[in-house]
Amino acid sequence: MKMQAKMRAAMMYGPSDIRIEQIDRPAVPEGGFVLKVHSIGLCGSDIRNLTTDSRKGDYPFIYGHEIVGTVNEVSDSCTEYKVGDRLYIYPADHCMKCEMCRTGHSEMCENVGDYTNRQGGFADYYAVSAEQVARDSIYRVPENVTLDRASLAEPLSSVYACQENIGVGFGDTLVIIGAGPIGCFHSKLAKLRGAKTVIMIEINDSRLEMAKQFGVDYTINSMKEDPIEAVRRLTNGKGADKVISANPSTQAQQQAIFMAKKTGIVVFFGGVAKGALTELDTNYIHYNGLWIYGHFGANSMQVQKAFELAISDEFEADRFMTHVLPLSQINEGIQLTRTGEAIKVVLHPNEDEDIDR
Repeated sequence: MKMQAKMRAAMMYGPSDIRIEQIDRPAVPEGGFVLKVHSIGLCGSDIRNLTTDSRKGDYPFIYGHEIVGTVNEVSDSCTEYKVGDRLYIYPADHCMKCEMCRTGHSEMCENVGDYTNRQGGFADYYAVSAEQVARDSIYRVPENVTLDRASLAEPLSSVYACQENIGVGFGDTLVIIGAGPIGCFHSKLAKLRGAKTVIMIEINDSRLEMAKQFGVDYTINSMKEDPIEAVRRLTNGKGADKVISANPSTQAQQQAIFMAKKTGIVVFFGGVAKGALTELDTNYIHYNGLWIYGHFGANSMQVQKAFELAISDEFEADRFMTHVLPLSQINEGIQLTRTGEAIKVVLHPNEDEDIDR
């Protein structure tokens, strides 16, 4: 009897209980393939899931969704890909048939693949199903592009979609609340889209300092000064064209509406704790003609465009990757991100192998 091949994986056993263990490698799905994971980003949502009881006791589980690697094994019935192909796997595969997909909102697909319950990419190998192959979630990484750079495509996709949807453009003044990796992505992209002024608000001075390299014009530490008054001062009392709250704080959402100009746009980009409610001055929203936009995900074409941008020289993806660590140091990566020392952590599974990443 042939022994099942093994792999290393970061297994979550409960809140902040992540262990590197040897487990069975996934079998090749009929019509699909097995990806050898070379690079995977550590996302803020991963950290939230890994440090809370995100699965309500249903453990162990493997998270990780910013997945890039090479095809290692292919089903005989899968003809689209071959061993060695360099691929980026977007986690949410869309049906492209439901009403949401057909109206350009595949980010709200009614039949989206169940990516939250299948094995994630914090492991040496990741199984890609026939359904994923048949849908819109797989992108080829050019030979002249590093796999580390391609791993930034997934978090960039939602940022790209948000700014396209609200029309960030030439001459805009943009406020971003939260100088984590997403906030830094927003600043860089806003400047590429022609924004004139980017104001970054954060409670961590080191993050504010790091954010300056991504086009931030003004920084505000909201622990040291009133961010609403500061934004008003910097905009000559007018307020910003667009305000993006890219953090999990209800207080930031509450404050954001007072930073926007009359008829301005306020985006709730970061999800808050489940069950947490934000108290909003709806009279202020009403009489100032504000648009409130809840943003989540990216449609299929926005995913593709974000991937193309992430691997381009214009985006300068390498500048965001402050820490590249072996998968076995995932707990260190979590701490580096939570303290603000890291902008973006990229993890390397298959860490003992000499792989061109």
